Amino acid sequence: MVERTGATCDGLARRRTLQPMLRTVAPSPIGSSAMSHHLDCPLARQDPRLDITDLYVFRGERGTVFVTNHSHSLAGEDIPRGFHPEGRYEFKIDTNGDAVEDLTYRFTFGERDAEGNQAYEVRRLAGPEARDPDATGTVVARGEADHTVETTAGGRVWTGKAGDPFWIEPDVLQAVGRAFQDGTKVDLSEWNPAEAKNLFAGHTVYSVVLEVPDEELLPAAGDDHTIGVWGLASLATDAGGWRPINRAALPMIHPLFTQFNEDLGNRLNQNVPADDLQLHGKAVADAVAGVVRAYGTSENPEAYAEVVVNAFCPNMLPYRIGTPACFGFAQWNGRSMTDNAPDVMFSFTSNTPVTLSIGRESVTSKPSSTFPYVPAVP
Repeated sequence: MVERTGATCDGLARRRTLQPMLRTVAPSPIGSSAMSHHLDCPLARQDPRLDITDLYVFRGERGTVFVTNHSHSLAGEDIPRGFHPEGRYEFKIDTNGDAVEDLTYRFTFGERDAEGNQAYEVRRLAGPEARDPDATGTVVARGEADHTVETTAGGRVWTGKAGDPFWIEPDVLQAVGRAFQDGTKVDLSEWNPAEAKNLFAGHTVYSVVLEVPDEELLPAAGDDHTIGVWGLASLATDAGGWRPINRAALPMIHPLFTQFNEDLGNRLNQNVPADDLQLHGKAVADAVAGVVRAYGTSENPEAYAEVVVNAFCPNMLPYRIGTPACFGFAQWNGRSMTDNAPDVMFSFTSNTPVTLSIGRESVTSKPSSTFPYVPAVP
């Protein structure tokens, strides 16, 4: 572990009211629509530092890699960058299938200095502490952005500015969102696939990268070594607690269901995964059944919608430790930074093929096979 004198971040998140710290950013080039998890709801857009654009979980050089991206450049130029000094950025891990976290890795950050540098601290919380917002856990790393830091258990940490590895086609995106809002087919009648473009080409994010050795994860996982993962970004309040701002796990949930329902977009971020089915199952099922009914691809659209709901709720990204990640049509096992999540999720949910007509070739800066794995800044 690398110690940095004077850089301890424990307690840096001072309790303050939410609204003065959050500011509305300019609308995105495609309006208020969600993009993967990019700027996916009003709360996330008020301060994009707390927005989780994507979650990735995959096999790395030493163990399992967890990545969340934040603070997308698409939000505009005249806004705060980096990580919120009064926020928390957490990887939540369920090890026994009950949709409750058994392990949490919590990142907190200091203020950015004049050169844009930010000190950070990482804490590991296990068992009941993993779900206790007031628990302190154990410090496993301290460092500064853009520098690789070793953890006490032999893992690695990196935070900093990176290229966005995700791709999306804005016309297809909006057509999908409209279909699930209105219960219709995805109308691409006026769209030319030959003109498909990646809205995120050349854009940047701020990444949190954590690589955890198998020896640290396997003892906590079940016999099949499968875990469920989600990311959570929260903000301190003056009441002494933490307000959840953004929660991310399976990709493309928000583009499917909240592009034209911002209230649902906010609500999807506020509860814990164990409550997803009860709180959001009907809304998701109704939207799916409407589209499947419009296509006529199932004798029983409601039954197909139930299959989709049970795959989406609780919203956790499954991953079997030690295996290659693949978020594809055949299986959902983690998610690499080159998986075609939009085609997979749009087609599965609508029960008919939907494609962006672009793929990883449209990404300006490519992910790396070596730590910290995220694309370099274009």
